[in-house]
Amino acid sequence: MKFQVHSISNAPIESKPLLEAAQKKFGFVPNMLGVMAEAPALLKAYLTIADIFDSSTLSATEKQIVALTVSAVNGCEYCVSAHTGIAGMLQVPSDVVEAIREDKPIADKKLQSFRLLVAEIVGERGYPSETTLKNFLSHGYNEKNYLEILVGVGMKTLSNFTNHAALTPVDDAFKKVEWKKSL
Repeated sequence: MKFQVHSISNAPIESKPLLEAAQKKFGFVPNMLGVMAEAPALLKAYLTIADIFDSSTLSATEKQIVALTVSAVNGCEYCVSAHTGIAGMLQVPSDVVEAIREDKPIADKKLQSFRLLVAEIVGERGYPSETTLKNFLSHGYNEKNYLEILVGVGMKTLSNFTNHAALTPVDDAFKKVEWKKSL
């Protein structure tokens, strides 16, 4: 299959307003959204879930830990690169981002417990270990936080799998922080 990265001008009619809103929000149309535009239902689903995830009670750092961890576990080079750039814009501590990119522990034990849970949810297909769950809860997280993580996992799964199929090129805005999965 050969996926096209649509622009506003050549996107399916149902996707045009969504891409126009992305252009306004980000200052450009991310390549991933251009690919998703081929299927307006996917583009709308992704953007809707992203808005819902943004409204969760998780902090900006925790949201980016979800996005980066899911993407790293799934080996999505596009999303790890993009979320590295986004995390920098949101002032997520650089040591947190680098730990995820390099698959090393986060120094902050609370954030590491959060990250380990996210990684196990993805890696174990929704069945994290009892030890990981207890560690997560012992750091002050709760059931609501767990369920909000699932919103982010769903969102990033849509984007990761889209990018795997399309081999979406990293946007120029994120080239400086491009990530390559280790084999």
